[in-house]
Amino acid sequence: MLYAKFRTLNRFLLAWLLSAVMLAARAGSGWERCVIAGETSSIRDTGTVNALRFIGQTDADGFPPDAAWKKAAAIEFRHDWQGKNADERRETEVRLLWTADVLYLSFLAKYRSITVFEDADSRGRRDKLWDRDVAEVFLQPADSEGHGYKEIEVSPNGMWIDLDIAPGGKRDLNSGLRRRVHVDEKKMTWQAELAVPMKSLTEKFDPAAAWRINFYRVEGAKEPRFYSAWRPTGTPEPNFHVPEAFGKLVFER
Repeated sequence: MLYAKFRTLNRFLLAWLLSAVMLAARAGSGWERCVIAGETSSIRDTGTVNALRFIGQTDADGFPPDAAWKKAAAIEFRHDWQGKNADERRETEVRLLWTADVLYLSFLAKYRSITVFEDADSRGRRDKLWDRDVAEVFLQPADSEGHGYKEIEVSPNGMWIDLDIAPGGKRDLNSGLRRRVHVDEKKMTWQAELAVPMKSLTEKFDPAAAWRINFYRVEGAKEPRFYSAWRPTGTPEPNFHVPEAFGKLVFER
């Protein structure tokens, strides 16, 4: 379509115009980055996040040690849900590890402020957790039916919620997840680690089958809050529930 519209232009002028548009888009959107073995690339080019197979012993809390997390590829995003208004001070880094029984996720979030609920149930579960600061992952396993997916959220003070989302509504996932959080006020970062049982996500885990996935952050005490997405949803108003915008999750073996 673009070629047809400009077919009468000199080809060199067309090339210049395209280059200028792409450079402007990069500058304005704060493109996502993927860091693999110290190298950085644009996630818009790949749309894929890799979960590294975890082989070894967990620490005393039942999570992978730091050395294992460092081996996993990291994705970083810092723009809003439309891919605009990048904020370096609200950048989010995500890493994933897996075993046949557990999916591990690590969120490292820079923050300007922290706003959390003070109350939760005895397990730390809090309904409508998204009304305060959270990091989120939406997962669509390979055997998902239709547009169904799983939603998991964690807050800077360790509260959580997990939901099974289907076209007809939502219900509690009851995943049995475990979490660990840490806030570094000096560096202005908070980190959350999640351990999610595979059996709560898929009936039969097959590492050869790719999943669909997206990551999000919400920060701010009142509107306008900062709604951030790894893969922009592009909706007029903040909306993370757009499975068509999900990227791909590949399990490295």
